[in-house]
Amino acid sequence: MPEKPSVLFVCVHNAGRSQMAAAWLTHLAGDRVEVRSAGSAPADQVNPAAVEAMREVGIDITARTPKLLTVDAVQASDVCITMGCGDACPVFPGKRYLDWKLDDPAGQGVEAVRPIRDEIKARVEELIVEIAPEAVK
Repeated sequence: MPEKPSVLFVCVHNAGRSQMAAAWLTHLAGDRVEVRSAGSAPADQVNPAAVEAMREVGIDITARTPKLLTVDAVQASDVCITMGCGDACPVFPGKRYLDWKLDDPAGQGVEAVRPIRDEIKARVEELIVEIAPEAVK
């Protein structure tokens, strides 16, 4: 049985988009995919509007904290996904790198974050089909 795929979501502050993406992947794929998120300049806390937007769909991310991006996290991941924020991952051969161009929810209310949340869900669903088809519900 192959090792389960691992995904790293990267955004500068690791406070909004990458946290929502990690939460969606965990929610939708369960333990069939290893999920990490990090940023080059982590914020003090997860964006409250992102927390609220995820709460609306029944996913609680209140306990999550932004983490610093490390070379080890990239090396341990099969797929590294940046969130259109200009953050760069260290590049290693054999890894897959994707950049999802997503609006930045920083400083915006929950109304502005909902469409970003929903776009992230759609992209995560597509990703699951590619990397862990057996996890598709």
